[in-house]
Amino acid sequence: MDHLALRSASAIDSVIAGTPQSVGSFRFWFEDQRWEWSEEVAAIYGYPAGSTRPSTELLLAHRHPDDRALVDRSIVTAVRTGEPFCGRHRVIDTAGRTRHVIVVADRMLDDQKSVVGTAGYFIDVSGTLEENRQEVLDDTLPELVESRGVIEQAKGVLMAVYGINPEQAFRVLQWRSQETNIKLRTLARQLVGEVPAMGGGPASQRARFDHLLLTMHDVAAAK
Repeated sequence: MDHLALRSASAIDSVIAGTPQSVGSFRFWFEDQRWEWSEEVAAIYGYPAGSTRPSTELLLAHRHPDDRALVDRSIVTAVRTGEPFCGRHRVIDTAGRTRHVIVVADRMLDDQKSVVGTAGYFIDVSGTLEENRQEVLDDTLPELVESRGVIEQAKGVLMAVYGINPEQAFRVLQWRSQETNIKLRTLARQLVGEVPAMGGGPASQRARFDHLLLTMHDVAAAK
């Protein structure tokens, strides 16, 4: 790779790195509907760290009225079927602000490999990609057309699965890139390559996609 190409690749990596959006982890046990959340998730809801114990009732109370019934059904279904609780919805925090949140989760197993709950991440995608960052990205990526194409494909997959806009989809890819220390275009290529293997109905596909998104770096490392 010549000096110009190296400089272009470096510029792209710098643009992609950015500042991580609000991401926090959680665990949810199905049997007693017990929740644990990280300080970051508490902050998304507007609570200081350690000030409030999460519960199904508390989380539902913060849901946007138009999303509350859907989220309630999703939790009930998760407890009944053992499938992860995941998807996109709106949260109204303690200050009354509406936040757009994606829940990406996988099954939680006990020592006997039985499903006992779900664990994963809350991703606050309320903000949008900074305009100047997008402009730099648009200026730089034409020199690496293949990278731009696969990133756009991966964004399209995320948009279809979670019903989010292009900027929010980019932020999810950005988060996984930073979390796994894998270059975004490499991660996007792996994601796009694995998606055709998924099958089943929409609910099953979303659960499988969440699993893929959370374990993709392990798949890549094994190849």
